[in-house]
Amino acid sequence: MRITTKGRYALKAILYLAVNAQGVPISIKEISAVQKISPEFLEQLFFKLKKAGVISSVRGPGGGFSLARPLDEVTVKQVFDAVGEGLDLTPCTSCNDETPVCTEHDECLSFDVWKAAADQIQNYFGTLTLKMIVDGKARSFFDPAKESLGA
Repeated sequence: MRITTKGRYALKAILYLAVNAQGVPISIKEISAVQKISPEFLEQLFFKLKKAGVISSVRGPGGGFSLARPLDEVTVKQVFDAVGEGLDLTPCTSCNDETPVCTEHDECLSFDVWKAAADQIQNYFGTLTLKMIVDGKARSFFDPAKESLGA
């Protein structure tokens, strides 16, 4: 698994809003300049993030974007999902009833390894909120020395 530019930039831009918006919408132009992301690319990402209800917008002079929900209600997984960033490790971990990729996972000894790892990643990003990141708790949130996230 590799988080693409789309996912990394979406998270960067959302975190910029989280830290700097404080009730005042921020323009794509400002975010683009500070975060060094092309405004065209940001527009594409923000369209998807707005459609998913992660951010909201205000038109006109002084308009821009802000978070649609409190920081503790937005997870990194929601941001990634909104922009179409997949978190699957292997094709077999992206299987579901509608798109079965692997028909032999019942007999595959390595399937459980990939599934368990994928579940940990999904759980981590699905639990990690913007507030935790802003508060500096992203790194300490997952400590491999502690009990498993899935337990």
